[in-house]
Amino acid sequence: MMFDRTDDSSGTSKRIVIIGGGIAGLATAHRLLELRQQNKYQFEVILLEAGSRLGGVLQSHEREGFLLEAGADSFISEKPEAIELAKRLGLESHLIETNEAQRRSFIVRKGRLIPVPDGFQLMAPARIWPFITSGIFSWPGKTRMACELFIPRRRNPNGDDDESLAQFVRRRLGKEAFERMAQPMIGGIYTANPERLSLRATLPRFLEMEREHGSVIRAMWKQNRSAATKAATKQGSDKLTGTGTSGARYSLFLSFDRGMQVIVDELARRLPESSIRLNSPAQSVAFDSRSHQWLVQLSDDRSLAADALCLAVPAYTAASLLRQAEESLAQSLDRIEYASTATVNLAFRRSDVAHALDGFGFVVPFIEKRSILACTFSSVKFAGRAPEGHVLLRAFVGGALQPELFELAEDQIVQCVRNDLSDLIGIKALPIFTLIKKWRRSMPQYHVGHLELIAQIESQIQKLSGLELAGNAYGGAGVPDCIRSGETAAAELVDFLRTQGSSTPV
Repeated sequence: MMFDRTDDSSGTSKRIVIIGGGIAGLATAHRLLELRQQNKYQFEVILLEAGSRLGGVLQSHEREGFLLEAGADSFISEKPEAIELAKRLGLESHLIETNEAQRRSFIVRKGRLIPVPDGFQLMAPARIWPFITSGIFSWPGKTRMACELFIPRRRNPNGDDDESLAQFVRRRLGKEAFERMAQPMIGGIYTANPERLSLRATLPRFLEMEREHGSVIRAMWKQNRSAATKAATKQGSDKLTGTGTSGARYSLFLSFDRGMQVIVDELARRLPESSIRLNSPAQSVAFDSRSHQWLVQLSDDRSLAADALCLAVPAYTAASLLRQAEESLAQSLDRIEYASTATVNLAFRRSDVAHALDGFGFVVPFIEKRSILACTFSSVKFAGRAPEGHVLLRAFVGGALQPELFELAEDQIVQCVRNDLSDLIGIKALPIFTLIKKWRRSMPQYHVGHLELIAQIESQIQKLSGLELAGNAYGGAGVPDCIRSGETAAAELVDFLRTQGSSTPV
């Protein structure tokens, strides 16, 4: 076995190794270099990526004038980490908002696309009249949802307020609210089984609404009135002063003008070429108590030494790497389950699509018995996704509720998607082209008890010297969450080197 302990050109003898070149690993590496420069400390950073490209599930393609996303196509602005990183990278001018004129979505009911009522937030209404007039729910379903105002708070004698999404929504809002709205809207975001999805780990604000206001609907009404008052006050102030909102005004979902690949490419460009090692899968990691270093066993029979280590890989991959060295930690990581999802991009001529496409897309309740989980009208949601006279659609297949569909051959998946699109939005013509990407075990499942499991994993990590975890399996599955996890890991690793006296001042 060959032992690789080559120091960098500055002569420092300290090294941090990151395993995993997705957005979490890239954010870790970039933040380490920022901290190195800010604090005038020297250490080498090595990023190992098993595949031939960086970015993980962030993958944009340009084809025949279309801009396709194989993975995530946007991020939410409510969590600031992605925006802040984009600004530090000089990418703020490349950020784009969703199409303001079409900011609505649809839900399928009995083969028809029905608009989500204005003001409806995932599981409950914030406005009365749009909810009353909506065709998504039956009158008995609406009546049951209205009764939520009078249902008492849940009693928690043991202090455990975690429950599944399904349990919470059925308890407070009824079966129809769950089946027709919450399951497709929330379960689709996490591609999860809502009977097992932890509300406290994913959407704790709804638990807080019940605890603080006694009713989710009442809490939403209060928030809606408060937001309306603030907006009216701000509008009046702007008229008096002659000013508007300063800087960029961000909507809920943001992307980049040339796709999510923009941030991946810029992060990669900022890293020294010597720091990135593609096609370098790690086989195992172990801590050497004599040298107080981590040894990373590579697939080519080389061993790379590290003074500190970040595993920015799926939890099951981290478990495999740690299996021989830290069996108890590996067992804990293995408890985080994953779902698989396929994304299918389809390009069409606009004249071949019967539907008005006057929204961002639609979600499909499981009870509709369709093949697709959801479909995004990509060229409506963001500008620059399709040439004039054409449209780009993106469908999702698989998830925790329909794993058998993910296992179909790619041509079978495309045919299933086309059948649904024909029925639901009237597309009879063949697509100009399709691009399918199957992401096996890509979505961690935040099951009931997830926060307790993460606390256990963090406790086990603290007992290990110079090891951190990053990625979408722990504290959030979105792009901002992954960036936050990577940057937090970077700060912890630098602090560790300082406490060990192992960083060399410049």
